[in-house]
Amino acid sequence: MWLRHFTDGCRNGILPLALAAMLLYGCATGTGESKGGRPIDRDDVPSKANTMYSQAVASMAAGDTIDAELRFHEFLQNFPGYPGAHINLAIIQAGRGDDAAAEASLNTALSLDPEHPVALNQLGMLQRRQGRFLEAEAAYLKAVTASPDYALAHYNLGVLNDLYLQRLDAALLHYERFQEVAGKDEQVGKWIVDLKRRIEAAQRTANVTE
Repeated sequence: MWLRHFTDGCRNGILPLALAAMLLYGCATGTGESKGGRPIDRDDVPSKANTMYSQAVASMAAGDTIDAELRFHEFLQNFPGYPGAHINLAIIQAGRGDDAAAEASLNTALSLDPEHPVALNQLGMLQRRQGRFLEAEAAYLKAVTASPDYALAHYNLGVLNDLYLQRLDAALLHYERFQEVAGKDEQVGKWIVDLKRRIEAAQRTANVTE
């Protein structure tokens, strides 16, 4: 897939090794794919769009977010209907602290594809950082409903339930699902062991007090 975007998920600011390989990830809709991630005829992708988008992504990968942002805006002037460009803009905007612009870009992406799992995951991360935990949960859950094997959304649901909502059983469920989809990550594996210990301790305490 040529249409790519940057995404991340972290627990206390640390990105697991299993996620590092996912920093460049194919968008589920837009050029190169149809809604839901099903491939479409590559002939449907204008060559100019392919070139412009690839140049913008290259700038983003090189860390030149100013040039990348300009290129994504230029791309959208010519091809406004591709959610991935709006998502990448949102990531750049959030990176410089402009949460309002980032949320607007994500909402534009979701207006084009309401079930776009990457846009929903990015929206959830933005809302989590703002302390809007229940809204973040809703966004992540929509992402995994739209794409059940979307590892990053399961990871982020694990983090949200573990660190912020204190729902240990839900956190364990999503960490384990992340491991199933993304492959075994050593750090997440340690969190799973710790969660199981905490859940067992809570159950023993509950049994004593009954």
